Amino acid sequence: METGVTNVKYEVIVIGGGAAGMMAAGRAAELGAKVLLLEKMNRTGKKLLITGKGRCNITNSAERDAFMKNFPTNGSFLFSALSKLSNHDLISFFQERGVETKVERGERVFPVSDDAADVVKVLEKYVRGNGGRIITNSRVAEIMTENGQVSGVKTYDNQTYLAERVILATGGASYPATGSTGDGYELASSLGHSIEPLRPALVPLEIKEEWVKTLQGLALKNVSAKAYLGDKLLDQDFGELLFTHFGISGPIILTLSGKIAAAIYNKHKEQIEISINLKPALTEDQINDRLQRDFAEFSRKQFKNALDKLLPQKLIPVFIQLSGIAPDKSVNQISRTERQELVRLLTDFRITVSSTRPLSEAIVTAGGIRVREINPKTMESKLVSGLYFAGEIIDVDGYTGGFNLQAAFSTGYAAGTNAV
Repeated sequence: METGVTNVKYEVIVIGGGAAGMMAAGRAAELGAKVLLLEKMNRTGKKLLITGKGRCNITNSAERDAFMKNFPTNGSFLFSALSKLSNHDLISFFQERGVETKVERGERVFPVSDDAADVVKVLEKYVRGNGGRIITNSRVAEIMTENGQVSGVKTYDNQTYLAERVILATGGASYPATGSTGDGYELASSLGHSIEPLRPALVPLEIKEEWVKTLQGLALKNVSAKAYLGDKLLDQDFGELLFTHFGISGPIILTLSGKIAAAIYNKHKEQIEISINLKPALTEDQINDRLQRDFAEFSRKQFKNALDKLLPQKLIPVFIQLSGIAPDKSVNQISRTERQELVRLLTDFRITVSSTRPLSEAIVTAGGIRVREINPKTMESKLVSGLYFAGEIIDVDGYTGGFNLQAAFSTGYAAGTNAV
């Protein structure tokens, strides 16, 4: 650990050593500024190291129009930042520094090495290689101002660092063990900024039905899911779903969770349900034909032994329970009405959401500093001269698939560019 020296003068101070903070510090240093990055944890990039299950899904290769549709909250705010550092620019940035990338399902972009540490090393080198200084174990207590202008920061270990430009990139309030504990919101609020209420985004869901626990570990691939608030469709997605001991997770659930969390945090009165189509590639008529063929083949079997070709083994007992058909009933005795109920269950398998998992378990924090108080072209505060924002602390969030990290890198790059 480096020891800070009181009243050392810098041109740009960056608070937070995550994706946005390191990109901002590196960019400002690259443009010739004397830069200090302060990180409260014992190393930089702690959250980066666990993203994408340690593989670091740095961005998504979708073209611009498709890319922008993946930000359900204030996506238009990012237009200028993404034009300065697009997803393709970011891929080139890492490739030029020795991190080759690959594109996987859903146009997700990962390092070829599948190692997030390679991404962190590039960013640290980007800062230090351009003359920037990084001090870890240094938590900022106050951003100092004089007459509406930033003048420096004070840390909890009684160090004072002077600068007329400060970039606040402390992240959200999810995964607090990585350092994202919401400190930045307090710092911004103390300077007059408004904070949109925080809530989890990209978060697993807790389910009311007790039988969900019996499905723990079951992954359903190539299914579709729709989220309903009463009769209102909130969102829908196609892909993979995972049952857990508390409810459901997986890529499509994380996508749906943002609008579900918003409904919950707005204290809705209607019930929230997830409708799962287990056979989205087939029409109801095709499913009915499939059932008739299977039942003809297994006509002498009991109902409980006639679903092996249709469903995962773990799901069969639950499916039988919900169908209302006696498990020992002979297949050749199943009525047309009962078969229609099976078709309905296969295409509209309903579960009830009780809540999201807590914010601390969310991949991304929704809410944050109001975008109308930030200049979207420069990332500078409209309230305090010399104060800039970058990353998850801003009230912008995207779906899973590399979009949120791209937003962090792009806003960091914009802040670092304009703070010089």
